[in-house]
Amino acid sequence: MNPPKRIDPRRAYRVGPQGLRRIVLGEISVNGTTSATVEASRRPKAKPLRTTIQPTKWHMVVAHSYRGRLDDHAREAIACAAILAEPDTGVLVVVLGTFQEDPSPLGADRIAIVDDLDWSRYEPVREEALVDAFLQDYCPEHIFLPDNSLGDGDLGRRLLAKQQSSGATHVIEIDRKHIAIVWSSGNRLACAPLPRIVLLDPGAVDANLPFVGAGEKIAVPSTGLASERCVDLGLAPSKPSEIALEEADFIVSAGNGVHSIATLEELARSLDAAVGASRVAVDDGKLPRSKQIGASGKTVSATTYFAVGISGAVQHLQGIKSCRHVIAVNRDPGAPIVKRADLTVIADAEEFMQALITRVAQAREQSELKGDSNG
Repeated sequence: MNPPKRIDPRRAYRVGPQGLRRIVLGEISVNGTTSATVEASRRPKAKPLRTTIQPTKWHMVVAHSYRGRLDDHAREAIACAAILAEPDTGVLVVVLGTFQEDPSPLGADRIAIVDDLDWSRYEPVREEALVDAFLQDYCPEHIFLPDNSLGDGDLGRRLLAKQQSSGATHVIEIDRKHIAIVWSSGNRLACAPLPRIVLLDPGAVDANLPFVGAGEKIAVPSTGLASERCVDLGLAPSKPSEIALEEADFIVSAGNGVHSIATLEELARSLDAAVGASRVAVDDGKLPRSKQIGASGKTVSATTYFAVGISGAVQHLQGIKSCRHVIAVNRDPGAPIVKRADLTVIADAEEFMQALITRVAQAREQSELKGDSNG
């Protein structure tokens, strides 16, 4: 006869706010170790510095920021420069635009931030003059840029033409000696020696590094007054309804909890956002299939994703994994979307949408009145 199983009184525990010990299922005590020891062992270990040697050579990365942040593509370019760097090679990062994060985890040893040259401004002559100043000061062996439409791809090609250096675009594989690009309509890979200027395709490098950089912030060199050959006319505004969901920066998405699509569309218009939907909402005929977001629909990378009445099935979460901020409105606090969301409002979707529409209208009216009084 098997003896009855009993709880080990010396198993791992946590001490609550009132001093009571609470045994936590799944935690195991080894040789009488306390809960504090178990928790300490689970904390992520600090990553080591990539190199402690004073740099004698440099890799340089140039990338535009977007709203104070570098996207995953730019982070991959920095990681590539750090991975390929020898111990005596430093990684210099030039950020065009504001940047408010710690550069060390990205692998940057030195970083220069040019606040007034962000993605929304087109000043090619000034960008080239700035890069030329860094080229003269650091003489980097290799220059890395993300090959994108944010401005880095254009800048990289202009550098290729101006520097007359070896270069490669749309690089999908890279090591310290070679690069590879897609060739023959994607049927083959063309390999070549590692050039000086490299424009990387997204996904070519894993940005999760096992080390950190020094993260030293440096001053931006003076370039004097550059005479622009182009006139920047600014950005032409587009209606959110005309923007593809893959390119939308703000999306309001409807789920099964939304009964009035007209109210959701009114909310989207008040927030200047595009409209999306979960598969359930599309299957119910509330919105067309072109609005479906998820594994079987479209994958989006919006800065803000507003999920209204969406429970958060696995397929839908796959479609929003690249979104920066997720806001969820749901009556169920245990819905999967709540775990993914950065902010959750537990409320009825219809009541919340009506209240938010009213509040946004009031805020805009107050802002307009304040502007008129100042004028």
